[in-house]
Amino acid sequence: MIRENAGAVSLRGEPIEMTASLPDGRPVRVWIGVPEDSYIARRELDTVDIELSVVDGNHLAALNTVLDAEQVSEARALAREIVSGLESGKLEPTAAALEPLADQPR
Repeated sequence: MIRENAGAVSLRGEPIEMTASLPDGRPVRVWIGVPEDSYIARRELDTVDIELSVVDGNHLAALNTVLDAEQVSEARALAREIVSGLESGKLEPTAAALEPLADQPR
């Protein structure tokens, strides 16, 4: 599943969201976008996070990326790479496993 706004100019209002099926059958939501912060207006934030959670279940991982909020196509490519890795079993659904991808400039 891919949910995105074709006219989006940043990840602030329209994050990238995909679902991966882990080898054990669990569906995992992959979310990449600018997280909410109750102290800072979203328009002032430029931090882009990756969040993984079991669909209708527990939160698995959250980490910052080196992406900027305007890097929508790069975030989409990153989400696809994460989904592919999770589904193949090459990536574990943990922050430690995702960190090298999150830290890679795109």
